[in-house]
Amino acid sequence: MGQAKSISHDELDTLLRTLRSTRAYLRNRNMILMTHWAGLRVGEVAALSIQDVVNKDRTIKGEIHLHSSQTKGKHPRTVILAQSLQDELARYINTRWGVDLRAPLFCSSKDERRFTANSLGNLFKHFYVKAGIDNGSSHSGRRSFITHLANKGVSARVLQELAGHRHLGTTQRYIDINDDIKKRAVELINP
Repeated sequence: MGQAKSISHDELDTLLRTLRSTRAYLRNRNMILMTHWAGLRVGEVAALSIQDVVNKDRTIKGEIHLHSSQTKGKHPRTVILAQSLQDELARYINTRWGVDLRAPLFCSSKDERRFTANSLGNLFKHFYVKAGIDNGSSHSGRRSFITHLANKGVSARVLQELAGHRHLGTTQRYIDINDDIKKRAVELINP
């Protein structure tokens, strides 16, 4: 099994436009954005409760503190939320007023139960197929998050921390390199 496909900004825009026709648009949009804009794994998205992202006064937190039970490697980590993602989450949370803060942040439309990592991964795959994005998967958002930040010059060490990887080599495998990136890098040498 190969690595997940990194999604371009245009492909993400196409995916988000496609989600508009889904029944739970704001929920679906926010689940996808949590992977693309915060680098969460699909299992981490599925494990979130409202209280993980919302303060008691219903404002959105700037950081999510994932417990070891919520992460792949069973190591707690902090996920920083950009203001744009905080704004998106605030719009979504407004649809969940009155729900217990301990409830799942994202739940199925059918029975209000928490998604499993597998069920959410299958849903993400469906979204990518519906948007016409070949080889998109539940891990595409995380890979895109890391690759796009690397392309903007964020150091591999910072990316390692943002991704919650224990080894730098793991982070480096996420970064897609193409001819345009190499050309831009070489142009930096000119005075």
